[in-house]
Amino acid sequence: MTHKFKPAWWMTNRHVQTIMPRFFRPFHNTRYELEQLDTPDGDFIELAWSLPHNENAPLAIVLHGLEGNINSFYAKGMMKALKKQGYAVVLMHFRNCSTEVNRLPRAYHSGDTDDLAFFINHLKLQFPNRPLFAVGFSLGGNVLAKYLGEQAQRCPLNAAAVISAPYDLSSSSDVIRKSLGKIYQKYLLDRMKKSMQRKLPQIKQQIPITTDELMDINDLLEFDNHITAPLHGFENAHDYYRQASAMPYLKHIAVPTLIIHAKDDPMLSIKAVPSKQDVSEDVTLCVSEKGGHVGFISGSNPFKPIFWLEKAVPSYFGQHIINKTSNKQ
Repeated sequence: MTHKFKPAWWMTNRHVQTIMPRFFRPFHNTRYELEQLDTPDGDFIELAWSLPHNENAPLAIVLHGLEGNINSFYAKGMMKALKKQGYAVVLMHFRNCSTEVNRLPRAYHSGDTDDLAFFINHLKLQFPNRPLFAVGFSLGGNVLAKYLGEQAQRCPLNAAAVISAPYDLSSSSDVIRKSLGKIYQKYLLDRMKKSMQRKLPQIKQQIPITTDELMDINDLLEFDNHITAPLHGFENAHDYYRQASAMPYLKHIAVPTLIIHAKDDPMLSIKAVPSKQDVSEDVTLCVSEKGGHVGFISGSNPFKPIFWLEKAVPSYFGQHIINKTSNKQ
């Protein structure tokens, strides 16, 4: 794997690492085709397939973060990097992050592994002989890590990578609610409320809430108490945080998994930093002192930043390209 992360000398601040990368790529595009995959419960998940699609290449799934989508800078960058290394790449939009509004009241949350499990099984049935990989960012990383632990030995992936995941949701929520003068919280809440507002007719079938009541929410815990938890069968926000956190599942991961995390992540609690005691022997921990949240920008030239994640993840996957069956013989 690519050497351990070392931040650019001009980007050692954790907030700069977190905020600035999106501004480096205002015109960064990747060609893709959208597909709707119907789910067993009568809804759909929207997929973004990188073009052109190589039908013989190993497959790589990309999972975005909270309120992310195909246009998220980190998702596009990773898709392009994996494509360049010979992978067929697909991004799975979580429900309500797609271009069209989902049919059912439910949306997505940090511990919702059902759609991911369904999608991975769908890919294995469709392409039984192609190696399969997955990389998840932030919330998508927590979903992926929890899925890996739930599946344990049954997991059909050849390898996985989890980046800046909030493995301890309760303490990480507390950090977001206070960090950088509550700017991160406002940014995320504004996007979450806008996203929920467009499917309010469906949500009202399950939760009696008006547009004004939704837009008046100004605290992440309050949002999870009034929207996320009741919409997805949890008692309250704390019950949701407890059940959805991936930390307890890390010990059960049974496929090669790269965990990338920065100790200075301004959006996650220090309790969300996994240690060797928390993970199985199949997990490679890459915990750096710096890097921010889904930042990890290195390089000596401010005009040519190096997106280190886009080197580290394809490099790690390349070490595990062998078919799972031959790998275990």
